[in-house]
Amino acid sequence: MRLVSAFLCGGLFGAGLLVSGMTDTTKVIGWLDIFGDWDPTLAFVLFSAIVPMTVAWRIAARRSAAVYGGTLTPPPLRDADRALVLGSLAFGFGWGLAGLCPGPSLAVLTFGGWNGLLFLVAMMAGMVAAPFVRVRIDRLAAG
Repeated sequence: MRLVSAFLCGGLFGAGLLVSGMTDTTKVIGWLDIFGDWDPTLAFVLFSAIVPMTVAWRIAARRSAAVYGGTLTPPPLRDADRALVLGSLAFGFGWGLAGLCPGPSLAVLTFGGWNGLLFLVAMMAGMVAAPFVRVRIDRLAAG
């Protein structure tokens, strides 16, 4: 049942990416271009993600175990530390430069040609490099 649920949730997520336009780089860059030809339609995507997650976190806070019996992940921390800020900046720069974030980039592999594959390779390289970069930043900050 767990695999069926994961498959259905993944399918719903992928369909949402396609329907919302998150796999269209011009639409995403239009959302980010607030001083140019701004396209506010992705605000609906933002709110349709935030509202259900807010409800889900509130429901999860009252439960002692997950629906399928596993342990519940604790809610995210609310403190904005250096790692969160730097990670958010790196994510935002990558998203702004490419017009894609990780979820849609996987969907784009099916129709994005070499550009989609190049983005995926660059994203994977960043994921591999991130722990090493973090150690380096922590050493520099410690003095």
